[in-house]
Amino acid sequence: MKEFHCGSLVPGCDWHTRHEDEAEVMRRAVEHLRTTHGETIIRESMLDAIRSKITRSGEAA
Repeated sequence: MKEFHCGSLVPGCDWHTRHEDEAEVMRRAVEHLRTTHGETIIRESMLDAIRSKITRSGEAA
């Protein structure tokens, strides 16, 4: 599983997502940035930043 924590880019944000497909994690992260943080333009540099913060998640509880 791949995991992204928004707080790794936006301090104080507790939102996170997890999926086995990195592309789905990216899609969810971009949607979150648009709806929650009001980002209207997602630049390549932001996509790179998100990608760099995606980690492998531990075993499911």
